[in-house]
Amino acid sequence: MAFTLRQLQYFVAVAEQGSVTRAAQNLSISQSSVTEALKELEGDLGVELFDRHSRGLSITHNGHQFLRHATKILSSVSDARTSFSGQRSTFSGTLNIGVTSLVAGYVLSDLLARYRRSCPGVEVSAIEDNGGYLEHLLIGGELDVAVMVISNLRDRMALQAEILETSPYRLWLPMGHPLMSADIIGVADISREPLIMLTIDEIEENTGKLLTALGARPHVAFRTRSVEAVRSLVATGAGIALLPDLVYRPWSLEGDRIESRDVSGSLPVVQVGIVWRKGSSLPQSARDFVGIAEATRSGRQR
Repeated sequence: MAFTLRQLQYFVAVAEQGSVTRAAQNLSISQSSVTEALKELEGDLGVELFDRHSRGLSITHNGHQFLRHATKILSSVSDARTSFSGQRSTFSGTLNIGVTSLVAGYVLSDLLARYRRSCPGVEVSAIEDNGGYLEHLLIGGELDVAVMVISNLRDRMALQAEILETSPYRLWLPMGHPLMSADIIGVADISREPLIMLTIDEIEENTGKLLTALGARPHVAFRTRSVEAVRSLVATGAGIALLPDLVYRPWSLEGDRIESRDVSGSLPVVQVGIVWRKGSSLPQSARDFVGIAEATRSGRQR
């Protein structure tokens, strides 16, 4: 029996959430429905997509490869539906977008691909910068919209924001690390380890505040603006990292495995959203972009 779109949706949800429980909650269905769909999908493909263990599951190399195909299939189906819904825009204006570094390659790329297919006549211009500067450009009317981390949005009186994705912080570990076998990982465990710190989109500031609030002083072994560098350094055992699950991938560029684990305690989440100036009359190009972004969010939650 060939796999179904529903099975692909459930698989992508589990892969993104790293948990059957969280995926089922986001999909508003039972855990047993998700588990059964995954088993049927693996049976049809003839490969294991996830490794099951006492702490839950982790995506396999085959699963990581198939995730790219599944995401493309679901994206193509969504685009096919849109093409027959009368929503395809023939408007030939311009769209000025801002994006923060953390989300440029993880959220904006997919949105832009969908937007260009729906609005091929619009000329798109994008700028990448820090959140504070993008807020300044939005308020000044130099940007139509921005896709950015909105957890720490500064000027909420002047800006309107819609959440696209919420991502919890999780701990990244190299294969074989002693903490991988721990039943519970606490902040005290993290404070004893060398930490690889990402320094984009206020991640370093947020991580430092988090550990300080919980009474731990991190030993920062390396600071970098590159997520790929974090992956490589963690995978080779140079340290651990505490980062939003949004940017987690189970393999470094060198092909080394990276594991992620929950940390006990109340950890913050990173909210990624689309932002524009309150009270502004958005051009049609921007309204179309906001609509596509909201439809993409709804598709992830379905």
